[in-house]
Amino acid sequence: MKQYQIAKFGDISGLVLGEREVPVPQPHEVLVRVRATSLNRRDLYILHQTYPLPPRQDVVPLSDGAGEVTAVGAQVTRFKAGDRVAGSYFARWRDGRVGWDIADQLGCTLDGMLAEYVTLAEDALVQIPEHLSWAEAATLPCAALTAWSALAGPQPVAAGDTVLTIGSGGVPLFAIQFAKLVGAQVIALTSRDAKFDQLQALGADHVLNYRTDPAWARQVLALTGGRGVTRVVETGGTDTFGQSVLATAFGGEIALVSSVGSINTPATASLSDLLNPLFVGLITVRPIFVGSRLGFEAMNRAITAGRLRPVLDRTFAFDQVHEAYRYFAAGQHLGKVVITGSES
Repeated sequence: MKQYQIAKFGDISGLVLGEREVPVPQPHEVLVRVRATSLNRRDLYILHQTYPLPPRQDVVPLSDGAGEVTAVGAQVTRFKAGDRVAGSYFARWRDGRVGWDIADQLGCTLDGMLAEYVTLAEDALVQIPEHLSWAEAATLPCAALTAWSALAGPQPVAAGDTVLTIGSGGVPLFAIQFAKLVGAQVIALTSRDAKFDQLQALGADHVLNYRTDPAWARQVLALTGGRGVTRVVETGGTDTFGQSVLATAFGGEIALVSSVGSINTPATASLSDLLNPLFVGLITVRPIFVGSRLGFEAMNRAITAGRLRPVLDRTFAFDQVHEAYRYFAAGQHLGKVVITGSES
């Protein structure tokens, strides 16, 4: 079988295609024929060794993938041949509080999904919604579950709440869809006017450009009658966090998905400028790191009930992995970038 490995960190050329025997599942393992995978920002961080968790040398990349069960180990009870499944980002995190002892991740410390076949422990897999294609299902493990975790708990977003999203990558787009699924209003931020119509078509009630108006919190307050938003899905990191604090309602929450910014600016907020409104407004800042397997399964039930379909930007063939990485790294996409499984 064919599989990609990160033979050299720091450059896309370090992704090398190799051959190995199709693995045989151990007693509690499942063999999956991978039909599609998808890229996330963390995959670029891992490649360039800027990710918080050090990746393993020669690791098979990508946390996100979906496929068909082709064989199961003798003691497997959760799956059978023919089941449609996806891998869980944190392969050992079933539920509850995460710890370093269960922090191993697919495509980082554990081999990921960018291969023709993978073997995973049965507890590291979930059933995928029946109405989704392989490509659509392959987008769920990281971006979708991160957005779900940002909105679903511990105080879930409800009908009548207002959610603020930032950007047009996988997490904010899923956040828009999940927020509309429960009847919340959405204010979406983007750095490109050309994406206004697409974000509104997806369900955003208002779209603002945070590049043309760096003090965009004033517009958010105006749109919410001065109250601010109930939940911020903060994917902009240092670029947007200060304004997110000012745009959040009393008792609201900022779900911090990323601490890394991308805009080269000398402007920085002082600690008191952030802490004072956080304290006075009783605003909660909650870091989000994807989610557990049980959270993944709960999200899939909601996706099934709402017949939600992920937004796909572009699909690449299995032998176009380098092109897919380069396209994704350019950051011009709206929606998920998918790599189909090998046809051999």
